[in-house]
Amino acid sequence: MMEAQKPLLEVKDLKQYFPVSRKYTVKAVDGVSFSIYPGEIYGLVGESGSGKSTIGRAIIRLYDPTAGKIFFEGMDISGHMDRETKERLRGDMQMIFQDPMACLNPRKKVIDIIAEGLDVQHRCATSQERSGKVAEILKRVGLAPEHALRYPHQFSGGQRQRIGIARALIMEPKLIIADECISALDVSIQAQVVNLIKDIQKETGTAYLFIAHDLSMVKYISDRIGVMHLGHLLETGTTEEIFSNPIHPYTKSLLSAIPHPNPRTERNRKVTYYDYKTAGVDYTKGTLHLAGGSHCVLATDQEFLEWTKSM
Repeated sequence: MMEAQKPLLEVKDLKQYFPVSRKYTVKAVDGVSFSIYPGEIYGLVGESGSGKSTIGRAIIRLYDPTAGKIFFEGMDISGHMDRETKERLRGDMQMIFQDPMACLNPRKKVIDIIAEGLDVQHRCATSQERSGKVAEILKRVGLAPEHALRYPHQFSGGQRQRIGIARALIMEPKLIIADECISALDVSIQAQVVNLIKDIQKETGTAYLFIAHDLSMVKYISDRIGVMHLGHLLETGTTEEIFSNPIHPYTKSLLSAIPHPNPRTERNRKVTYYDYKTAGVDYTKGTLHLAGGSHCVLATDQEFLEWTKSM
């Protein structure tokens, strides 16, 4: 079905470098390519510092990409954009940030925080229409309309994250970038927020780039998954392909670290360790190899044969 569709977002050979000094440059993202289709949730996983959040910020143009192309609905948004393209992008693409307190203005009431996008793009003719839209979106994310007149510090962490989700949803975007949006929350609240995202995605058909390091949560919410390490996309495929048939040693090590709820199974669980420095793998020499379906692995020809010979 996805092959017949046109991708909503295409990232091609994206590079994001940060010069630290004259002689040293941090290659946060180094040649990453993937696509997101309308209405799907694409999970981007990896350890801290792997480049996940940098990709999200480059896509929404909080960073100017060093190299590569980003296409949104066929539009090239990786270079200089005219005013019309910027306005369209601000409405069709939204972001949910990691820290639910730091991303909300403490001096503004919730109604003004959520309606800021509407105000900037002049989407409401009257204040009554504006208030009505905010009340409606608050109900959708599980908050009461009267919460609109409160300030962010009067809410819990989970409620503040719901406000962040409401702020993104009110613009009716086609793509939402959720950057570690549950990592700062308690486990029980994480489940509530993830279920809320899934429910809203089914209702609205909004596509998500779900950035996280919790593999269990990514497995639950995502249609397809990309595994990041040291700025490279090592493996990508459907959730079933990645979890049932991991190929790259790094992916295998990540999956082996997931604890099992059954004590007997957990007792016999074998953890696979992976160290890039001693593994003899050079990400810069690898190319994407198709393992079947939509399952691709970054490897040299020799590495791919070696990793798949036991399959």
